[in-house]
Amino acid sequence: MWISAAVLSAFFAGITTILAKCGIKKTDSDIAIAIRTFVVLFFSLAMTFIAGSFKDLTAISSKSFVFLILSGISTGASWICYFKALSVGDVHKVVSVDKSSTVLSIILAIIIFNETNHLAVKLIGTALLTAGIFLMVERREESGIQEKPRWIIHAVLSAVFAALTSILAKIGMEDIESNLGTAIRTFIVLIMAWIIVFAKGKQKQVKKINKKELAFICLSGAATGASWLCYYYAIQNGVVSVVVPIDKLSIIVSITFSYIVFRERLTKSAFIGLCLMIIGTLIMAIWA
Repeated sequence: MWISAAVLSAFFAGITTILAKCGIKKTDSDIAIAIRTFVVLFFSLAMTFIAGSFKDLTAISSKSFVFLILSGISTGASWICYFKALSVGDVHKVVSVDKSSTVLSIILAIIIFNETNHLAVKLIGTALLTAGIFLMVERREESGIQEKPRWIIHAVLSAVFAALTSILAKIGMEDIESNLGTAIRTFIVLIMAWIIVFAKGKQKQVKKINKKELAFICLSGAATGASWLCYYYAIQNGVVSVVVPIDKLSIIVSITFSYIVFRERLTKSAFIGLCLMIIGTLIMAIWA
């Protein structure tokens, strides 16, 4: 069941990226994050009430609260960096660097949770993922001018925070229902997102958002909510070093739609890199 949840998480996460890209052509990325987090929170709270787990809120241990809050902060930081990178970079490149969080997540899961079963397979898969990522982000030269990766620092930071998010969430949800844990984390992200909006004085821009882009932002939030609910169910009930690689197969969905919607074409080396990432992920998902 948790493997199926991880696959669904990957699908919704892939859709999220494309919808988000469509929603931030003119809209500020900080504003977009703040609005879409409202949608995610509504989605996760609804699932919490449906599952009947909201009543368990007062029974959550201090340890779980602390780690869920830290996980929420890491998620917020990851989103901020990711959307900034997405607003100025190509989808397939930003997504590829962001997916490098898989490598760090696997290493941390092996160290912290002692997930050493089939260790050789996991290391081979990780090596293939790493090689694929390097090929995917190859710089492009057009008219003799090398492309400046203005987005890359934000994408790398997004990956680091995303990896920490998975580990912190696994610890925080040891003794609580996954939907409730997701709702708590989302609430922290919401607070963090709006603090940034007001700190930068961008709150007045909310009224000026293009209606079409607002619709895409909201749809992106709904897709994120669906992805999170599936992902954290899988994280809670499954093996982190297997769930994370499966979830990162969302790159296939993102790149497919980036070609259809934005006409972003892959170079030969980038295509080879994508294949290596897929093979590495499948090796870990099937044999690990």
